[in-house]
Amino acid sequence: MYCNRKFQMIICLSILAAMVFFPVYMFAQENKEIVEHEAGFYYTVQKGDTLWDLSDQFFDSSWLWPDLWSENNQISNPHWIYPGERIRIFHQKGAERLVGKTVVKPRALKKEPKKEPRYYYYYYSPIDRIGFIRKAPVISSGAIFKVKDDKEMISEGDLVFIRKKGDMNLMVRNKYIVYRTSTPIIDKKTKALIGTQHYLTGIVEITKIEPRFAVARVVQSFRTIEVGNLLMPYKRRSPRIELTQSKKGLNGELMISEEHGNNIGDSDIAFIDKGSKDDVKLGQQYSIYYQEKQRLHTETKEDVLLTKIVYGTLLVLHTEQTTSTVLITRSDKSINPGAKICSPIE
Repeated sequence: MYCNRKFQMIICLSILAAMVFFPVYMFAQENKEIVEHEAGFYYTVQKGDTLWDLSDQFFDSSWLWPDLWSENNQISNPHWIYPGERIRIFHQKGAERLVGKTVVKPRALKKEPKKEPRYYYYYYSPIDRIGFIRKAPVISSGAIFKVKDDKEMISEGDLVFIRKKGDMNLMVRNKYIVYRTSTPIIDKKTKALIGTQHYLTGIVEITKIEPRFAVARVVQSFRTIEVGNLLMPYKRRSPRIELTQSKKGLNGELMISEEHGNNIGDSDIAFIDKGSKDDVKLGQQYSIYYQEKQRLHTETKEDVLLTKIVYGTLLVLHTEQTTSTVLITRSDKSINPGAKICSPIE
């Protein structure tokens, strides 16, 4: 009898615990968004490379090779790395000076040595989900006007119905980016039109064409997809971004973050007010800085600009004519909209 009562008490306590904790756990699960992606600076190993040499090249100290090894779990033996292997360069001062390095290898006698380029790139797996700001909005191919079963939350695998727009032809098996746009963004100082933000929410694939609409399946969901979201043709972008020389003498401004937050930090997506017409290109890096003024002499009214203080870096992921989409790769402190940017400062 005592054992039975003890067993019943254990069962009751278990049920009570489930009643208390289970709803909280479910609520947390329903509201938890897990976004996993791979990102970072990478180097492609060349013939003759060693971790010792690479550590000296990137971090000015060969003795840091154990740190380089620890950041690359795929290397089983630190004494053996192979041409074509991808090595992640963890963030230190060397990560900001990857562009423009070459290595000279001797060739046959009486011939000038040939410079062979190093291969540096940044790998950003969620490249398909980054949006952009364009002065003239994209002409959409269609819009979602209904979801099968009238679901409130549209996710991967759901069927949606697409209303065609104008003369745009939707085709079976073609993929389209799902997006929505913001109200036009205006420069607060000049009152000039900056453009319209295109916020990407997912990818759909057309499965059937009807006379006045099309049926599509959601193949990828980046964010909440809603009825009314627009479509434009999907063009795959490579997550492997080759690092290129930045534009010298460039000065600009970091306008807003993609999510319109006031505090911008590491790994956030943002937009700058410079684009392809300013020679901004994919894979360039720029510095985020502040610069203070100080009275040189108390007796005079002369102010001087002090040295620029760099507290962040960004990488260009996409360019439009007058704006670019960037990734914050380093932030020593919180970055705010309106922060100044410039060409890399040594």
